[in-house]
Parts: sequence; structure tokens; C-alpha cells
Amino acid sequence: MPKKFIIWDWNGTLLDDMQICIDGINQLLRDRSVKELTPGRYRDIFTFPVMEYYRTAGFDLEKEPFAFPARQFINLYREKLGQSRLFPDATSTLQYFKDKGYTQAILSAMEQELLDQTTDKFGIRNYFTAIQGINDHYAHSKVAQARSIIKTLEASPENITYIGDTIHDHEVGLETGCEVILVSHGHQSEERLLRTGRKVVGGLRGLTDNFPAEHPVFPPGWFRP
Repeated sequence: MPKKFIIWDWNGTLLDDMQICIDGINQLLRDRSVKELTPGRYRDIFTFPVMEYYRTAGFDLEKEPFAFPARQFINLYREKLGQSRLFPDATSTLQYFKDKGYTQAILSAMEQELLDQTTDKFGIRNYFTAIQGINDHYAHSKVAQARSIIKTLEASPENITYIGDTIHDHEVGLETGCEVILVSHGHQSEERLLRTGRKVVGGLRGLTDNFPAEHPVFPPGWFRP
């Protein structure tokens, strides 16, 4: 049987950091006398590339270059990161798939240094064969990073399931040929995710609860909404 792989998105999929993202962006909006975002509004407009999200949120990028608020935000994010936690079922889910023989990796739009520090902090690095972040804080696209990690894993896309929480994760799947499953507890609303046509689960438990225990791989039609 072919070896099976899971590539995990990090922010909003395994790491519950939505609130600190909202708090950080709202601090910047207050400084500019722009209306703050509610959690619902945030999940309705957050997108990649994040420059477009900033525009929709109310930043006037004709008056200030995107790099300026982006750097301010990442500084606030770093300050608040200690308030974030793994989603409650994250570690047990990683263990579940480890026990099933999956090779697991992380693909994230977080800066590599910060990603390494955070996965160390939560004591989960041993679950992953590879952990791939980015080299800057602008979060343009994860497609190139996805191709790099697939090469590192020496994996065929048809043997990979990519699990994320955004439409961009769906787009990465389209570009790489990987199966994609989306979780709706993260940075984008369930309504938006469902429009991709991908399988959508409410949280990490939905992956294991719907997974037939007798099968060592994701079989066709495994998902039961």
C-alpha cells in the first residue's frame, strides 16, 4: 500500500490564534480611527494575499505602504503569541494519525523562526518529518512552500492529504494536486469554505470521528457530514 502523508496548515488549523490576530489588527485600526472588526467580520474578509485583507479591513494603502502596517501587526502578533493555544484536540489528533502510520508535516505562512519556536513550545515537533514556514511576514502565497515540502517528503501528491482552514489552502491543493480537507474553526467562515466544494469539518475531532478505524488511509467517501 502506498505510503500516506498529511500536510497540516498551522495557524487556525492546529494553532488557535484567531483572537490574537483580531486583537492585533483592531489595535492598528484604532490607531487609524477605522472601525474595528468583529470576529464574524474578520472571518468573512480574511484572505490571501493578506494585502487584500488589509485593504478590505479599512487600511488606506495609497497613504501608507503595506509593509508598514504589516510589520506593526507582526510585532503585535509576536507580543500576543503567548496567549494562543493549540486547539483542544490537536495533540490527540496528531497522535491518532501517527499511530496509523502517517508521515506528517506542517506548512505555514508563519515566519520559520517563529514557527520553530512555537512548535517547540507546545512540544509537538516529534510528530513532524518537516516543518515549513516562510522567510518574511507578508504571507503572499504558500504554493511555492507546498511544492518544496512535497519534494522534501519525496511524496506523490495523490498520496497527500492537506488539512487547512482557508480558501488559500484549497488553492494550494489545486496547484499541487493534493487532496484537501478544510476545518471551519479557524480564520475563515464555514460558509466561505463550503463554496470551495471541499470536504469541511467543524474541527479536528471531525477528522477522527468520521475516519473508519479499520482503514489505514483516507478511503473514497470516508467523510460523513
